[in-house]
Amino acid sequence: MRRIARFTAGFGEHGGYRVPTSGERQAFTRGVALLLDGDQDAARTQLATVDFALRTVTDDVSGRRYAEVADAVSESGRDDRGWGRVYVDLDHRPRWSVQVPHPIADARTELLGARVLRGAPGGVMVIAGAHRNAGRDGAADMAHRTDSVFHGVVDELMRRDLPGIQLHGFANESFPGRDAVVSTGAGDRATADAKQLAAALRRDGRQVCTAYSERCRLSGTENEQGQVAAGDDVRFLHLELNRTVRGDDTGLDRTAASITTLTDRWSDG
Repeated sequence: MRRIARFTAGFGEHGGYRVPTSGERQAFTRGVALLLDGDQDAARTQLATVDFALRTVTDDVSGRRYAEVADAVSESGRDDRGWGRVYVDLDHRPRWSVQVPHPIADARTELLGARVLRGAPGGVMVIAGAHRNAGRDGAADMAHRTDSVFHGVVDELMRRDLPGIQLHGFANESFPGRDAVVSTGAGDRATADAKQLAAALRRDGRQVCTAYSERCRLSGTENEQGQVAAGDDVRFLHLELNRTVRGDDTGLDRTAASITTLTDRWSDG
């Protein structure tokens, strides 16, 4: 949790992101694919070709070990490219993912993502490496771009048919009276999963709009990762949370517990 907070603490709206070349995206994604296959040595060698490091970190709460794919900027002297990080459970086979495309910009979604990752075995977390406004012409808006390593990794996860949940945040005034919007994005493969999540959030007292069964704002139908999931018939959930829900640690813990009712099932295959 503290690693994620430190990683995202300096994200600003101006600068800190460069669009990777197609070769860089492919090399990064290939490295993560090797990691998902369990070949850490080959993954480390591949990731080094784009100056990324592979480390093992241990979560203080769950005790689980995770592989951390992180930019080696501090060792190379390069400018920060803002390509993000990937965390993979080393003690269990990859089963599901949590995706954080707008850390800091969607305040505290990065901290929620870390809580969700530790909630159930077999998780993979993909987190963007810059504020969504850091790049020119929306280049750092990971949810609406396909030319990023974020998208490349999520695409690889979907190629493996791993279900995923993507976390977003909205201002209270954007959708008054609602705490959350649960959507299956552009597809409908994850409708049963969406119903389970919505039910868990409602049991926790949240006012939920269910985009799979009613008209909702912020339903994420144009989300690029959701578009790929729909095309590949992979389970994908798009979760929007208002600022109040994300406002303190208690709210994050409660929401993570609701999401874990779903990821627990995903981890069982």
